[in-house]
Amino acid sequence: MTVMEDQQRVHVGLANVRLAERLIASMLLVLEPDEVACSDVTEMWKAFDGIERLGANAKTLLAARVEAAGSWRTAGARSPAEHLAKLGGTATNVARRALENSKQLPRLGAVSDALREGALSSAQVEAIVPAAGADPSAQDPLIALAATNLNELRAECLRTKAGADPDPDATHRRIRKSRYARTFTDAEGAWNLVARGTAEAGTRFESALEPILDAMYDRARAAGEHEPREAYAFDALMTLADRDTPTADIAADADADSVTTPRPRPKTRYLGLLHLSFEALVRGARAGEETCEIVGIGPVPVRIARELLGESILKLVITKGVDVANVTHLGRGPTAAQRVALLWSKPKCANIECSSTFVQIDHREPWAKTKHTTLSELDPLCPHDHKLKTHHRWSLIEGTGRRAFVGPNDPRHPRNKPPPDAG
Repeated sequence: MTVMEDQQRVHVGLANVRLAERLIASMLLVLEPDEVACSDVTEMWKAFDGIERLGANAKTLLAARVEAAGSWRTAGARSPAEHLAKLGGTATNVARRALENSKQLPRLGAVSDALREGALSSAQVEAIVPAAGADPSAQDPLIALAATNLNELRAECLRTKAGADPDPDATHRRIRKSRYARTFTDAEGAWNLVARGTAEAGTRFESALEPILDAMYDRARAAGEHEPREAYAFDALMTLADRDTPTADIAADADADSVTTPRPRPKTRYLGLLHLSFEALVRGARAGEETCEIVGIGPVPVRIARELLGESILKLVITKGVDVANVTHLGRGPTAAQRVALLWSKPKCANIECSSTFVQIDHREPWAKTKHTTLSELDPLCPHDHKLKTHHRWSLIEGTGRRAFVGPNDPRHPRNKPPPDAG
């Protein structure tokens, strides 16, 4: 192909893109949502979602080229990311991540192909590209996982990056050094809090918050209140702030005519669960596919796990620990060992489309029928799914692990299983 032919191909491509833009714009000018047939509206929404994915992915593919073109300098921007942010009407940090992902794509063939096919959303691209960049061999499994659940995908991407990290301690120090908690007031006048830190710090916070949250949640349900759990989480956060404000101690001491200094506090103790390979614990470092993570939070260096074991109350599950899989308990609820095993192996709702870690232990068959509690017959379900199962006959399909959760009319529902042949 000659240079002129190549230039003509590029110009035709630009013309086609502009034509497509005008075509979509003309459709939006006459789009009246209330006039779209109910039988068509979901498919129409999916079609526009596909258009949005393709457009966003094209922008990601082009971002590095925009930087190379140098137009950001003549536009007076301080950086290529700032220039892209202004062009796209987004935040600079969002544009910066898109630019970083764009530079990774040329060596990630499978991810690049999935982008061009519109198989990945912007959120999925943001999760997959950094992880696949750290471990290119993980491209296909991560792309396949993208079809299930975004939170599951993000968690697996974190594990992939941690597994490919040649120096997890250095990464941990970098996260620790860049820790922050920021507050701001949004356009509606609401106060917002955003924080980032190490995984074990997050465990300490969540373990302090959870007992308060659970008590508030249970009390509200008993009173017939049905606000979202996230609302009670905010109330629990405020309760925690009131409880642990040093000025409250100062005021109490002042009333007692004592010195106005905060009272010493006992060291925070928290309950967590480490999923830790025995060999890694002994060796002091992970190797291969060995695991070291705080269940429900994310990977941590083995050094941090050792420190946690020395300072905290943890239920430690080691891959060479006690096997509780075949223990049968005659009580209605699981034993402590069974609960630990469930938290280790099934930290999230068993519904494959749900990533909630706030779960209730559910008997697959009612305890009133079996009169025993066995690990293999238990499933963790979030309150929403537990309610669907209890009151609306929804059910997990047959099998083990995380799987589809279906309504009573779904052919995969266990009650709809055809009877065995008479022979």
